[in-house]
Amino acid sequence: MPVTIFWEDLAPGSVRELGSTMVDAAEVKEFAGKYDPQPFHLDEEAGKASLFGGLCASGWHTCAMAMRLTVDNLLRHSASLGSPGLESLKWLKPVFPGDRLTLRHTILESRAMRKRPDAGIVRSRWDLYNQDGAKVLEMEGYGMFRRRTPATPEEIARLDTQRPAG
Repeated sequence: MPVTIFWEDLAPGSVRELGSTMVDAAEVKEFAGKYDPQPFHLDEEAGKASLFGGLCASGWHTCAMAMRLTVDNLLRHSASLGSPGLESLKWLKPVFPGDRLTLRHTILESRAMRKRPDAGIVRSRWDLYNQDGAKVLEMEGYGMFRRRTPATPEEIARLDTQRPAG
């Protein structure tokens, strides 16, 4: 697949809708069985008896669904170089089989990388909503992307003068 999105295309304030996915009961149980085998993720009756009131997806499964949407609708088309990690992750509401989840991606910050003139880093927020418009997940983190045009020596020098003391 051709790369069409580079660091320069990920401007602060830009928002992308990254598609939707349906939550499937069999997948909820399969994921839980492998990675998060708590009763309310594995069994309808245990889910009904829990504070969730029904079988619900693991938060980690919810993250995995958001990641799949991110890969399919952004990273697959980008010059992604991976991620150094997340700053925050919040599971705000339970996710149930039959929910339709929609992902929104917002660029919060973008900067060149001092030691990699061919790359930049962005801080993003991912907001995942159910079919009722309720936010079920929010996470913030970083992604590194190849630049279309490497930083000039002048730009790198400016970055070095902006480095915090200490």
